[in-house]
Amino acid sequence: MSVEATKKSLITRRTSWVAVLLITLIVAVPAFMLGPIIWPPAPAPPTSAPIPYFLAMDVLKAVFAVFLGLGVSFLIFGLPVIRRISPDSKTRVGAMYLSIGYLMVSWWPHINMHAHNAPEDLQGLLYIRHLFHVPLIISGAVLAYCFISLVRQRAPGVL
Repeated sequence: MSVEATKKSLITRRTSWVAVLLITLIVAVPAFMLGPIIWPPAPAPPTSAPIPYFLAMDVLKAVFAVFLGLGVSFLIFGLPVIRRISPDSKTRVGAMYLSIGYLMVSWWPHINMHAHNAPEDLQGLLYIRHLFHVPLIISGAVLAYCFISLVRQRAPGVL
């Protein structure tokens, strides 16, 4: 590889990371601030015992807002990468792309809905379970299947 090609590759990678970082921040900062507005916390005054856990939840909400931003960046830039990993199967590409996207993007509304849902609201808990938990399990299973199919294709006899 020539020096010019190496420089161009490094510039392209740096530009890609800057774009991912910008999109992540553009999505994450408003998401973190809008979460409690869209889903106000359940009106249950905490006792002194769980206060550290509620503080930890605020840190997790920040992490999930960043993960939402990374997920949006992945949905914008990730499809060509997955196409290079699995050029022979459009079905596998689509399944991996959507599964990874869902696994990354769904945590922000998921955690905010849990905070919004009152502990005694079992119907709301069922909605959360079916809207988020079941698809998360399905996405994980889809990715595991795609990984195994790629390993079997590229390294026969390993699995």
